[in-house]
Order: sequence, then C-alpha cells, then structure tokens
Amino acid sequence: MAKKTGQDINFGRSIRQVLFGLTLFFLFLIFLFWRIDNPRAEQLRVSILDKVVPNMEWAMAPITRISQIVDDFQSYGRIYEQNQELRRELQQMKAWREAAIQLEQEKARLLDLNNVKLPAKLSFISGVVLTDSGSPFRQSALINLGENDGIKDGWAAMDGLGLLGRISGVGKNSSRVVFLTDSNSNVPVTIKPSNQKAILTGDNSLLPVLEFIENTDLVQPGDRIVTSGDGGVFPADLLIGQAVLTSDKRFRVRLSADYSRLEFMRIVRHSPGLPITDPDRLIGPDLPEELVEPQTQIEGTEG
Repeated sequence: MAKKTGQDINFGRSIRQVLFGLTLFFLFLIFLFWRIDNPRAEQLRVSILDKVVPNMEWAMAPITRISQIVDDFQSYGRIYEQNQELRRELQQMKAWREAAIQLEQEKARLLDLNNVKLPAKLSFISGVVLTDSGSPFRQSALINLGENDGIKDGWAAMDGLGLLGRISGVGKNSSRVVFLTDSNSNVPVTIKPSNQKAILTGDNSLLPVLEFIENTDLVQPGDRIVTSGDGGVFPADLLIGQAVLTSDKRFRVRLSADYSRLEFMRIVRHSPGLPITDPDRLIGPDLPEELVEPQTQIEGTEG
C-alpha cells in the first residue's frame, strides 16, 4: 500500500514536470512567433489579436477596476491634503478677522474720543488705560500719562461718551483715575432742564446717587446730568448721564461712560478758579495809594 502511494506521488510529480515543460515550450514558441519579421506572421498575429482581445474584456475588467480604485484613492489623498490646507488657511483667516474686529473696535473708540465736544477754552490729551485696580472697594484705573505729560491732580477724565472721573495721584509716567462710581467721589452737578443743583455721590455701584437735590419735584427720570463747575473741581457742562428713579425712591444716575470697554481716556486740561486767600482784599486792580485815605485820618477828622 505504501509503495503504491509513493508511485502515485512520483507519477503526479512527473506529470506536473511534463506540463510545466510543455508550457514553457509553448510560451517560447509564441515568443518566437511574435518576434518573426514576416508579412504572413504579422498578418496572422493581427488576426489572432482581433479574435482574442475583444473577447478578453471580462478578464481586463478587474484590472481596470483596480486601476480606477488606485486613481480614486490617490485623488482622495490629494483632496484630503487640500482640505487640511484649507483648514489651516481658515484658522489664519479667523485670526486675521478677530484682529480686524479688535482694530475696528479700537478705531471706533478713538473716533468716539474725537467726537467729544468740549468748550473752546478747554484742551485735552488722550491716553491708554493700563489696568484697573481689581478691588470691589475702589473703582479706579491707571493710564499711561503722568507728570512728564503735564498731568495734574483733579483733571477730568472722559471716554467717548461721558465723564469717567478725575485724576487722583500722578506719577512720572502714569496716573490713577478715580471713577465717579467710587465711594470717595463727590461731584457737584446740574440737572437739566430744571437746573437743579445736586451732589453725585459714588457708592461702588454703576448707578451713583444724586444727593442734596434742591427740589426733587422738578427732577424727572431721563433728565440730563452735567457737571456744574461749582468748587472748581470740574469744568461746567461735561456730560455725566441721565437721572433714573430706583425702587427705593432715590434718584440715581445712569452713566453715559462705558466702563465695561474702557481702553482709552481723554484727560481734560482745565484751570480751576483761584481761591480767595484774603477775603478783605478786593478782586480787581489795586487803587493808587494817594486815592486811598487811611482809616486813622478819617477817624481823626471825625473827632
């Protein structure tokens, strides 16, 4: 039995060797036939191609499909790379767009500063807000203007919409501005159109209180609040805001200045009135001495 199995294996191997040899021989003959430079051989080759090639489309279909798949995959790779490049460009465009929006907002605030109308006798200097105090008990900010820029204590600070506060503390290159909302802020104001006098007192809220109103019956919500100029603290007629009546029946002021987007300030130069140090002295040109009779001479004459 074992011998018979070995003989079958040897026989099968011999058959395969013979078939392999015949295949090589047949391929060699085809090669020779394809290389023969003869008109009849050429005509025969063309005839064979005409008969065989059209009927081989079913065999070429998988190869064609595979080629299409490879081309599609390469196209997908190129599209993916283009998509990634477009994503990067979009991110850059978003960054540029954000920068453009910030520049536009900055430009708008600077234009607001330029649109603030001040009396002709007043001048101003614009500065950049450096930082706020960060304290809930002190409403203030630092600006990049100081003694080197001619800044003085007490000068008014405004944004593009209204009065912000006053200079309180001046350094060489920076100053601190105390806001109207600070509890230490007390500003004499005038209520338009009734021209009632009052004091605007900060209480660390966005709605400072109107106190010491002359006649509250003449004040209505929506009345315009401006500086009165009393005491020489601020120039007169600087816009502050509008009067509002709160639930506790107190008049407060909705400030025109926008503290939430504070980036620039306009410092108003003004010279308060000179204080009277000698109440017995007349304000005006001195009279010549020869026209002034000594008090002692008058008393002596009467005697």
